[in-house]
Amino acid sequence: MTDSPTRASAEPASPAPGRANRTLAVLFGGMFVMGSVELLVVGMLDLIAADLRVPVATAGALVTAYALGLAVGGPVLTALTVRLGRRTVLVGALALFALANLAAVLTTGFGLLLATRVLAGAVQGVFIAAAFATGTAAVPPERAGRAISVAISGVAVSGAVGVPVGTLLGQLLGWRGSFTAVVVLAALALVAALALVPAVPGTTAGVGDQARHAFAPRVLAVLALHVLVFAAVYAALTYVVPFLNTVTGVSGPLVSVFLLAYGAATAVGSFGGGRFADRDAARTLVVATTGTALCLLALYLVGSVPVLVALVLLALGLVAMGMTPSLQYRVVSLAGPGGGLAQSLPASAVNIGIAVGSSAGGVAIAGSTASAAVLTGLGLAVVAVPVAWATSKLQPPSTDPRDHPANPG
Repeated sequence: MTDSPTRASAEPASPAPGRANRTLAVLFGGMFVMGSVELLVVGMLDLIAADLRVPVATAGALVTAYALGLAVGGPVLTALTVRLGRRTVLVGALALFALANLAAVLTTGFGLLLATRVLAGAVQGVFIAAAFATGTAAVPPERAGRAISVAISGVAVSGAVGVPVGTLLGQLLGWRGSFTAVVVLAALALVAALALVPAVPGTTAGVGDQARHAFAPRVLAVLALHVLVFAAVYAALTYVVPFLNTVTGVSGPLVSVFLLAYGAATAVGSFGGGRFADRDAARTLVVATTGTALCLLALYLVGSVPVLVALVLLALGLVAMGMTPSLQYRVVSLAGPGGGLAQSLPASAVNIGIAVGSSAGGVAIAGSTASAAVLTGLGLAVVAVPVAWATSKLQPPSTDPRDHPANPG
């Protein structure tokens, strides 16, 4: 069978390994900066609320605004720019991202800050799509999964390193100081993209033709799997601190150790998962979805044993984020000629899954204990397992075999 992200027939040959590595490093850096900004406000909501004189609950809308911008605005901007060269899109996205965050630093009104978050989210969405297209174009087809994993790991590392460091800067310098650092990093990423990223052509297909393939039932099925998997993980993860406090008996600074362990595992999993995507993306999703369900079951069963909980969180981070390159890989390959637009859809599905999962977990613990959120996640993961198995049978659309090098995924 063939299951490899499509490449434009006019695309130049893959660059030398050194140049490819430099390109992937720039993509990693851009994803790191943008991933850090997505959740940076979580650790500074009280500072932002006090500065702009709004309730903390109102300031929480900054998280939602960013997620909505990414989930909705990302695909829209990707559709509008699908024919442009990928390097042009990357550079433009980084420039807009820097400007949006500069506006956030300078604003004194909550409404404008909210608008900058929507714009930054949408820009991150289009950057993600262009980064995946550029990364896979920079390497031979049989290494496409690993190229995807490098880009994804930028987001994972941002959660493990960028967000905590940015939060610390916010506590020391104020939230505007933290966002100023973001502007500087985005500008550096922009310069690096201009200097190191080669030209990669956009698609020649129109938006309508792209959408027809990108939203085909086979693609929507894998996007539904995205939603289920991330809803399962975040139903439990959103409320893991109350779980650690009340069930595991861990509190105070020690909680950060458990969260850091999970964050480090997600970074390792997202980076290493590319090899499994290259070998067999469809099978990887079945195994990893099953592994996620088993991890959540174990978390519920051994929740009162701190050492075992730490090990389970490590395993959950490895398994859950280890499948993300395969999820991206499958969506793009199943979209066939619509791969250019489809590149942006997994990020939207992930954000929808996170929203669904956190809401479901919140409803579960409202009248119960923190363990209820873990059980809710487990239930969603159990549903995801047969969905993963069913989607593993899906095949990419029939095209010229020269555009789909053989791949066992």
